[in-house]
Amino acid sequence: MEGQWHIRPGAELCDVCGRVITDGSQQYALVPDSSAVHESASRFDGSRLLTGCDSVHLASLVREYDERPYVAAELWAGQITRALHAVSPASLTVAQLCEATGLSAVQIEAAVAWTNA
Repeated sequence: MEGQWHIRPGAELCDVCGRVITDGSQQYALVPDSSAVHESASRFDGSRLLTGCDSVHLASLVREYDERPYVAAELWAGQITRALHAVSPASLTVAQLCEATGLSAVQIEAAVAWTNA
């Protein structure tokens, strides 16, 4: 189909150059990333899996993420967004947000302040 990408199952894309890797030679690294919030599983929050087609590309990605600050309030804001997307209408009290996210009221306030900054 025109305008759509079709990558065969088991193929990976390099996060640097976009090369399609089909021979199993891809390399992975798990790095801290406060912008990474899984759509449904909180145990994956705060980490990002990087894929490189070779050690040079993977190392450049890891360096890039090492230089990026890890901001807890950014992570909390993402967790709040996930909780709000799970309810309709997207409205929860602070107490309900605490229950839905596992965050404290202080963390929720910090996340709101970070979002508004």
